[in-house]
Amino acid sequence: MAMSMGAPAGSMSELNVTPMIDILLVLLVIFMIIVPQVPNGLAAAVPQPPKKAQQNQPDQRAVVVQVQYRSGQPPAFKVNGDEIDNGSGGPAAERDLQNELTKIYLNRAERVMFIKSDGRVDFKWIAQVLSTAKVAGVDHVGLLTPGVQQAG
Repeated sequence: MAMSMGAPAGSMSELNVTPMIDILLVLLVIFMIIVPQVPNGLAAAVPQPPKKAQQNQPDQRAVVVQVQYRSGQPPAFKVNGDEIDNGSGGPAAERDLQNELTKIYLNRAERVMFIKSDGRVDFKWIAQVLSTAKVAGVDHVGLLTPGVQQAG
C-alpha cells in the first residue's frame, strides 16, 4: 500500500498499482495456459503428381531401388527392375547405383525414391543406399515394408 508520512493536510494523489499488477500476472498465466501446444513430430509429405504435364520430361514413375539378398556376398541392386550390379558387388555396384540415380534425377522436379528389400538384408546396406541416394540428389526416400506393399 502506498502511504505518505508527511503533512496531514492535502489530498493524496498516488495511484495504487498493486491490484493492477496482480490482474496482469493472472492474465499472463491464463494466456500461457491457453496457448495451444505446437505438435512435435516428423513432417510426412505424400508425393503429388505434377499439375501440368510438361513435354520433354523423362519418365516420371516412382523410382524403386530393390536391395536383393545374396548369401555370403554383398546384395544386388535393381532400379525399377533393371539390374545395376555388374557382378562384382561392393563399392563398384554402389558407384553404378549412384551413377544410375544421378542420371534418373538429373531433370526431375520431384526427387522421391523408395527402397524395397526383404528381412534378410543387413541394414547397413539399406543405410548405404540411403547415403548413395542423398549424394545422387534424392530429396525424399521412403522405405517399402511388407505392410505398405500389401496396402498399395
